[in-house]
Amino acid sequence: MATMESLIGLVNKIQRACTVLGDHGGEGLSLWEALPSVAVVGGQSSGKSSVLESVVGRDFLPRGSAAVRKEIADETDRITGKTKAISNIPIHLSIYSPNVVNLTLIDLPGLTKVAVEGQQESIVQDIENMVRSYVEKPNCIILAISPANQDIATSDAIKLAREVDPSGERTFGVLTKLDLMDQGTNALDVLEGRAYRLQHPWVGIVNRSQADINKNVDINFARRKEREYFEHSPEYSHLAHKMGSEYLAKLLSQHLEVVIRQKIPSIIALINKTIDEINAELDRIGRPIASDGGAQLYTILEMCRAFDKVFKEHLEGGRPGGDRIYLVFDHQLPAAMKKLPLDRHLSTSNVRKVVSEADGYQPHLIAPEQGIRRLIDGSLGYFKGPAEATVDAVHLILKELVRKSIAATLELKRFPSLQSDIAAAANNSLERFRDESRKTVVRLVEMESTYLTVEFFRKLQLEPEKNTGNQPASNSDRYTDNHLRRIGSNVTAYVGMVCDTLKNSIPKAVVHCQVREAKRALLNNFYVQIGKREKDQLSAMLDEDPALMSRRESLSKRLQLYKSARDDIDSVAWNR
Repeated sequence: MATMESLIGLVNKIQRACTVLGDHGGEGLSLWEALPSVAVVGGQSSGKSSVLESVVGRDFLPRGSAAVRKEIADETDRITGKTKAISNIPIHLSIYSPNVVNLTLIDLPGLTKVAVEGQQESIVQDIENMVRSYVEKPNCIILAISPANQDIATSDAIKLAREVDPSGERTFGVLTKLDLMDQGTNALDVLEGRAYRLQHPWVGIVNRSQADINKNVDINFARRKEREYFEHSPEYSHLAHKMGSEYLAKLLSQHLEVVIRQKIPSIIALINKTIDEINAELDRIGRPIASDGGAQLYTILEMCRAFDKVFKEHLEGGRPGGDRIYLVFDHQLPAAMKKLPLDRHLSTSNVRKVVSEADGYQPHLIAPEQGIRRLIDGSLGYFKGPAEATVDAVHLILKELVRKSIAATLELKRFPSLQSDIAAAANNSLERFRDESRKTVVRLVEMESTYLTVEFFRKLQLEPEKNTGNQPASNSDRYTDNHLRRIGSNVTAYVGMVCDTLKNSIPKAVVHCQVREAKRALLNNFYVQIGKREKDQLSAMLDEDPALMSRRESLSKRLQLYKSARDDIDSVAWNR
């Protein structure tokens, strides 16, 4: 069975680690906020600091000349710059003694209504906001300090506690300065719960005076005087066993033990959930890399493989983008071919011009073969434009997919230099594939011009229709318009047949030379290059964003904190 000391000591240990690592609040519920704690709240001059020292049983707050007090003041100045401002970053002070209670107490700035010289006017609201940020947490036990020589209705601590803990479940009321009340008055209405009722009993305290502090009156001596005050007081003697700083310390310890036992299951759940979340984020941003060259080369190759996998998914349909290549073949290429100026090239007037020029001074005896060949050759030459445009369109799509793949490869996000190197290597490869593809598609077009399909023309009747007029014919009207139109029609039919062939063969060439090669060998040259690089060159490729490195370091420390907390909790034999 876990003892009270082990329970509270466990929480104290985890809170100290939280403070060191800065895990003391922020977005979401932190471990610090999940752990039960006791926050001391009160207005300035309410006796808050004296209560804190009395409960702890040691002098330590910055009101005198001891070294620990100076360190607290110096640490505050280091954070706030001696501006008399406040900071919500905790200063964790551990006090070890057989005579002090095992508690973690959070000493918050005293609530005030007026800014002192050197402070900004906003300090009043700043202090309230900071105090509120601590005491509004559901796991915070509020130690509300109110002076007995002031009306309880004006107590800053009770006013704030009522707002954040209306049921009073988390609030312990402490009444100070009982010995300074006007003669003939007492605080029994408050202490016995009639003036303001809380779920927990009010505790009266008699602190050391400032004169006692200045004279270095020992706290143990002050505690004895406090006990004597209550035991011999005619108003409070019947409550003496439930008054004083020693009773308050025990009361808080007992309550804290109960709360800790209640909260342990939710604390364990939070720890496990946070460990899973941190591990997931570390996996996302990447774990630390070993410093030896072999490990660095392995990491680079793993990054390349991850990129290559994403790139192939884009091409093969697992991710969007690859479908745009099909649209180039199915829409862009046919549309470009349809817009070619073949009608103008094969108009009757141009056919006459080309055929006549091909005949020279003597017409062909059977058919104007040379003229027809020139018409076909000229027509097919137009197809080089759409063929090369198809190559370029696919090249741009592949380049865009490289960019998208780099951006989508989570493992690469941490290495901006490696991203640039992979992008450059991939784009260099794509340039080579494009050049080869362009040569291939142009060659396909030229092949169609180089050797015509003879069977197509053998089926046609191309006997020239001579001009039989009585007047001598000029060189430009050796053939009738009807015959020229027939030539144009036949060439158009042949070019259409070739067009259908190229609509199929150009995409095949592009896929073979560009898409297939991109899938197969996009980073081959890069692999050869990095295999020859020295360790310092590999290190340069793995330079990370400093913000990302800082984030990983912070996550790793936080992960260690939560794992240690889990181990510590597991080591305690809980009474379930």
